[in-house]
Amino acid sequence: MNFIGIDNGVSGSIGIINGKGVFFFKTPVKKTLNYTKKKSYVTRIDFSALLELLSQFKDGSFCLIERPMVNPGRFQATASALRAFEATLIVLEELKIPHEVIDSKKWQKEFFPRGLKGTRELKKASIEVGKRLFPEVEPIHDDFDGLLIAEYCRRYYGRF
Repeated sequence: MNFIGIDNGVSGSIGIINGKGVFFFKTPVKKTLNYTKKKSYVTRIDFSALLELLSQFKDGSFCLIERPMVNPGRFQATASALRAFEATLIVLEELKIPHEVIDSKKWQKEFFPRGLKGTRELKKASIEVGKRLFPEVEPIHDDFDGLLIAEYCRRYYGRF
């Protein structure tokens, strides 16, 4: 069984736990010229690379993907999160990987102490808990969120 956790977004990560080990990847992305009139670049999910990565783990898998942040006051971040979410869902559907969406607070409650406030404290807790639970895994990111979501998936969805 492959338990897949996806920390949604272009700066996210993917954790996979199975009988062969623990795997931790940065979400594959690419920079492309933006579609607006002003010259700028946008970071997007590299669909082909994500498809190739997850196809190695498609058989006997269950995936939890974190619900994207939607905040009208942060339009660009919201648009990026929604684009990433859609691209990732299409990959999961193409590979026929069963999946559910999870709120960040739900899986964080399992691992983090109460009372943490703000992104900085959450990132620090993610690193500390990730290093404690997975000492063999080198941090590749500023948090272990994808891997912690995969561990939550293993603990609560292991019946599949």
